[in-house]
Amino acid sequence: MADDMQDFATEARAFLDAHAPKAPDRTAPVWGEGDDSMAYFSSLPPEAEREHVQRARDWQRVRHENGFGWITGPVEYGGRGLPPVHDLLYDAVESEYDVADTGVLGVIGLGMIGPTILAHAQPAVKDRWLPAMYRGDAIACQLFSEPGAGSDLASVATKAVREGDHWVLNGQKVWTSVAQHSQIGLALTRTNPDAPKHRGITAFLVPMDAPGVEVRPLRQMTGGADFNEVFLTDVRIPDDHRLGEVDGGWTVALTTLMNERATVGSEGVGPVAAALSPDHLSALMRATWTWDDRALRARLAELLVDALATRHLNTRALRTLRAGGTPGPEMSVSKLMYGQNLTRAAHFVSDALGPRIIADTGQWGTYAWSELLLATPALRILGGTEEIMKNILAERVLGLPKEVRS
Repeated sequence: MADDMQDFATEARAFLDAHAPKAPDRTAPVWGEGDDSMAYFSSLPPEAEREHVQRARDWQRVRHENGFGWITGPVEYGGRGLPPVHDLLYDAVESEYDVADTGVLGVIGLGMIGPTILAHAQPAVKDRWLPAMYRGDAIACQLFSEPGAGSDLASVATKAVREGDHWVLNGQKVWTSVAQHSQIGLALTRTNPDAPKHRGITAFLVPMDAPGVEVRPLRQMTGGADFNEVFLTDVRIPDDHRLGEVDGGWTVALTTLMNERATVGSEGVGPVAAALSPDHLSALMRATWTWDDRALRARLAELLVDALATRHLNTRALRTLRAGGTPGPEMSVSKLMYGQNLTRAAHFVSDALGPRIIADTGQWGTYAWSELLLATPALRILGGTEEIMKNILAERVLGLPKEVRS
């Protein structure tokens, strides 16, 4: 295994050396230069955002053509068929290079919906969408949350009614990330209103250009519009775009949510790791002349201890993957800690910067940190709210009585 991993790392580094420059040092403060490495949600104008998405597509295509587009995927769909640990190793190596941010493709589509399609879709749908997604040709979104179904996802009210070999969908989804860029959406619908709510749900893949699909952006405090409302009005979906069994959509949803917790909960490498790194935060204190503030230093120490604990939890999950197992509730706990750590980091930095956090002065980190401060509330909601994560911790780790479910 060690030799195989070393050979893979050497191959990945050779590919990246040939296609990308080394990443700049993101930890050293340089006054007069902005630092956008902590920006978690877009604040770009629409045209610039479209260019950002196109760069992500182009880089994903380059990765795919060189064997790094879907490292863990089946060979018949363009993957390498390697264990998940190779995926993590590649991410670690790629973080050393200045490449396009593929989060618009990877976090939801490639990290969550792709594995769900692989597990539950019919063969023709797998053949159509999986190669396109991992080649960068198609972006996928998650049509789960509704105005009345967020944390209580099983309360979805969007209806799907069968008409011959098609289904007709009507309803509203909300907080749908990257819907404005997507070609396909994974939708949960209510197909049996008389069944218990977890048992009357069916999942479908919805082409986002189908008649009756309307996407409306939701403007955020950061100035961007990553989230959307999606309205489905008499949208006709062929039955071969159904995932799983009729009324068995909750099983499909759990597959997506399991991958979502793993994706969101891992601090990984790159900007997220940098935002919580001792080098980055201590450099910020030195740059703002707050290094001698003992109260701030104590808060920094507590934050770094919790960040280290989260990384150890992720390491434990990695060991499980290496052994061929599936991570359990530790990914939900990691996601809970991740959101809390980022929130504390944003508040810490706002106190270190003081009034400078509201000014786009061009000084190191000022505007980027204000974006992080405005964006962190979303990190405590997306991928499962903190309350849901605490329920999982209570039930599956501490062994407390389960919440009553209908």
